[in-house]
Amino acid sequence: MTRTTAALRPERATLDKAAGENFPVAPFFLPRAWRLDLMAVYGFARLVDDIGDGDLAPGGADARLLGVSPEEASDRLILLDAFEADLRRVFDGTPRHPLLRRLQPTVRRRALTSEPFLGLIAANRQDQLVSRYETYDDLLAYCELSANPVGRLVLAVTGTSTPERIRRSDAICTALQIVEHLQDVKEDLGRDRVYLPAADMKRFHVQEADLATPTAGASVRALVAYEAERARELLNEGAPLVGSVHGRLKLLLAGFVAGGRAAIGAIAAAEYDVLPGPPKPGKVQLLREVGVTLRGEG
Repeated sequence: MTRTTAALRPERATLDKAAGENFPVAPFFLPRAWRLDLMAVYGFARLVDDIGDGDLAPGGADARLLGVSPEEASDRLILLDAFEADLRRVFDGTPRHPLLRRLQPTVRRRALTSEPFLGLIAANRQDQLVSRYETYDDLLAYCELSANPVGRLVLAVTGTSTPERIRRSDAICTALQIVEHLQDVKEDLGRDRVYLPAADMKRFHVQEADLATPTAGASVRALVAYEAERARELLNEGAPLVGSVHGRLKLLLAGFVAGGRAAIGAIAAAEYDVLPGPPKPGKVQLLREVGVTLRGEG
C-alpha cells in the first residue's frame, strides 16, 4: 500500500459516515458543485465530532496526519488543538489532513470564514470540559457552537446568507440539536454527558439514575415531552427560511425542517420513552412532513 493510499483511508472512513446521518448531507438533486462543497464541509464537521467523541478510525492515522504523537493520541484536547492548528492552515498555508486539504478549495471558492469552523471545534472542546448544563439558556449557548455553524455554512456555500436567514437557520439547527439530544439520552449518559438542563430535571423530579433505566418512567417522559415541544417551537420559528429560498435549496431546507418534525413525531409515537433506543421516523412520515413544510402549512 502506498503512503498516499494509507493517508486517504481515514478520509474515506469519515466521509462514508454521511450515509448514516439523520438527514441527507448532500442529496443527489443539488447541483454537483454544491454537493462537492457540502461534502467537504461535512468531512470537517464529522471529523471534529469524531475527535470530540473518541470515535476516530482505529489505527491512529488521523493523529499522525495532525502531527500528534502516539503517546498523546488518546488526549482529545491535544487532538482538537492540533486540528485547530491544521484548520488555520486551510486559510494561510497547506493543511496536513486530507479532509482539510479537501476543504481548502471550498473555503476559497465560497469565501468562507474561519468563524463557523472554529465554533464547531470549540463545541467539541467544551464537551471535554462540560458534561452537564444547568439551564436551558446554557444549552442554547452550547448549540450556538455545536449546531448553528452548520446551517450558516450551508447558507454560505449556497450563496444565500442574509441576517434574517441566519436567524431562522440558527433556530432550525438548535432545534435539530435538541432533538438529537432527546433521541440519544441513553447514549450520551454512557459518555457521561447529560444535555437535559438540570433545572428542568429538577422541575420534573428526574434524577440521573432515572435516565439509566431500560424504560422511562412518567417523570422522564414528561421531561422529554417538554423539551420536544421547545424544539418544535424552534422549528416553527425557523420554518419561514424554507419559503425565503427557491429551487433545489428550498427542497433541501424543507428536508431539514421536516426531518426534525418527523423525529419529534417519532418521539411522541414512542410516548416519549427514548431510553430503549432512539425513536426514528419512517420514510412515509418524513415525506409527509416534507410536503407540509413545502406548502407552509406547519
